[in-house]
Amino acid sequence: MSSKLPLAFGLVLAFACATASAQESDTLRKIKESGTIHIGNRDSQIPFSYKLSAESTPIGFTNEICLKIVDAVKAKLGLPKLEVRYTLLTSTNRIPLVQNGTVDLDCATTTNTLTRQQQVAFAPSHFVTNITAAVKKSSGITSLAELQGKTVATVSGSTSIQLLRGYRKTENIEVQEISGKDTADAFLLLASDRAVAYVLDDVQLAGLIASSPNPSDYKILKDVLRQEPYGIMFRKDDPQFKELVDKTVGELMKSGAIDQLYAKWFTSPIPPRNVNLNFPMSDAVREAYKNPNNKGV
Repeated sequence: MSSKLPLAFGLVLAFACATASAQESDTLRKIKESGTIHIGNRDSQIPFSYKLSAESTPIGFTNEICLKIVDAVKAKLGLPKLEVRYTLLTSTNRIPLVQNGTVDLDCATTTNTLTRQQQVAFAPSHFVTNITAAVKKSSGITSLAELQGKTVATVSGSTSIQLLRGYRKTENIEVQEISGKDTADAFLLLASDRAVAYVLDDVQLAGLIASSPNPSDYKILKDVLRQEPYGIMFRKDDPQFKELVDKTVGELMKSGAIDQLYAKWFTSPIPPRNVNLNFPMSDAVREAYKNPNNKGV
């Protein structure tokens, strides 16, 4: 009889741990008890998530989608005065800070990959981009193959690094990598000629170039390393919160409301310099809005 006690105790302990884990992953309960929802932002990812000054509240296309999710959370929980708090994230800390509950929604330009899906959950993709490179026109570079022997900038912790390394291997070219801590930092490597190219998503490159002091100095190459979907990240294994997020984002797309948001941020003048990115909606983005999904690459 005594030999059964450890087994019984173990079962009780396992059940208690599972219950505690379920409670900890209940994002809506956490938000209701604290009266606060935490959003992960960036400070320079134009036009998705960026700040006009160090003290300002983040703005941008993805940020506005997340604020629609906040409205849905308010309605669900009956909390009209729900407080929104922002936390600045980077490519290297975004997943850990989502996993440990520091932020509830990562609202920027995170690529939905199958590897990341093992760690976090993703909302339906709100953008589809092409990974390519920007160079200075004065460099004379017109293709990725011409980066042979050159120094190339990337963002630490981004998918661009893996894609660049894969390209180097398959195309048998050698480049010297140099990484910036975020998108703006990496662009400075190109602007200051410490790198001759900057590998990143085409739309982010367009935003950085448009916001630079001399936009006409740069061009984006036509070569594409891979097409990638962006998704808003949140914690895994929380079906109730996932249902709310998926429904909110899906309704934005199917109602056509997201088309107005797109026009506001991609084909209209945006702050701080009232620059128009002139980045029309691609066929891939239209398909994502027509058939909302969270498929990863």
